[in-house]
Amino acid sequence: MNTEGMTIRADLVPWSHDIELRLGVKRDGRLYSIARPLVFEDIPNGARVDPFVTMDAGTAQNLMDELWRCGLRPRDGTGSAGALAATERHLNDMRRLVFEDKIQVRVES
Repeated sequence: MNTEGMTIRADLVPWSHDIELRLGVKRDGRLYSIARPLVFEDIPNGARVDPFVTMDAGTAQNLMDELWRCGLRPRDGTGSAGALAATERHLNDMRRLVFEDKIQVRVES
């Protein structure tokens, strides 16, 4: 977590598998303010919508780390787990290409 600026925390609720997010701002080493629950409002079709939160890249990275800690992973296989799986598939393909035709049994008398 950040010691100054925006800080975010994600917690997995074991009985429901929901993810709870808490967002606050620290100043001078103490919690200065917190985000309250979101309020949804109806808007006209086509209206301009401002983001409900803007965070710097460090806070966004912290959010990703927190969600990972809660057990969430990318669905499309991107990231380190997806890269590893792609590398393993490539390695298996290369083994097939290199060794498939090379395996011959030689019988000498």
